[in-house]
Amino acid sequence: MAAPVHEEQQYLDLIRRVLDTGAVRADRTGTGTLSLFAPPSFRFSLADNSLPLLTTKRTFLRGILEELLWFVHGATDSKLLSEKGVKIWDGNGSKEFLEKRGLGHRREGDLGPVYGFQWRHFGAKYVDCEKDYTGEGVDQLRECIRKIKEDPTDRRIILSAWNPADIPQMALPPCHMLCQFYVHLPAPDAPSTEKPKLSCLMYQRSADLGLGIPFNIASYALLTHMMAHVTGTEANELIIQLGDAHVYRDHVDALEIQLKRTPKPFPTLRWARDDITDIEQFVYSDFVVEGYECHPTIAMKMSV
Repeated sequence: MAAPVHEEQQYLDLIRRVLDTGAVRADRTGTGTLSLFAPPSFRFSLADNSLPLLTTKRTFLRGILEELLWFVHGATDSKLLSEKGVKIWDGNGSKEFLEKRGLGHRREGDLGPVYGFQWRHFGAKYVDCEKDYTGEGVDQLRECIRKIKEDPTDRRIILSAWNPADIPQMALPPCHMLCQFYVHLPAPDAPSTEKPKLSCLMYQRSADLGLGIPFNIASYALLTHMMAHVTGTEANELIIQLGDAHVYRDHVDALEIQLKRTPKPFPTLRWARDDITDIEQFVYSDFVVEGYECHPTIAMKMSV
């Protein structure tokens, strides 16, 4: 019997397909891309605490976690991440970039009503990154948690970062723009100890396969594990559907190196504390990733 195909292979296969058949397209950054529209979905198992952290190059786990916690708290100040050594938003938060976007009235690092603001305060009037928005707008994240617990068959357990009215105020419109949670209920004759299982489907309109997608896969896997933990369910599966899946032209050589590498087993996630009951209680030290073995880092330039 043939060994099962490693789940990371679907990511590598898509890169190969884009490199071989992608359309040459101009892009916002001026770098140029090879692009494919709406490729088949990625599917990653989250069962048994699995964490799809890509292994064919080292993935910046600390950056992924700090950014996710920043989203969860509704933060929009890139300096909060930069002070922790996570520089991924520095380019989009620079004074030069904000002025180019017509947002020069904002202080450096104020990204506007980006991801976390939409997750926690959708529809609220954005003033700046320092204002306290407690109680303002729709807290979509808490509403998703409530529905998973109280109305698990609801077909509207949705978290959306795409708010057309706010896009002109954002330093960068959301790339990973919407996700839907789905609760798999135990069979009627299942043991009473069997927990419901939680899956997440995420749609990403713009997908940088070299730098962005390894972050996004891990981030939404971690979010699903967090949501499962605070709702008394078990993480089951992450599905990701991409719109414009692209490779930046200056990433081609690096990705050719990555494609020669063989994936290693995915690591697992363990919680340092079992008593977390609220999504905002998670801190960086709560995430214990075990068994992460990977190939060396491959440098790739971020296009801004």
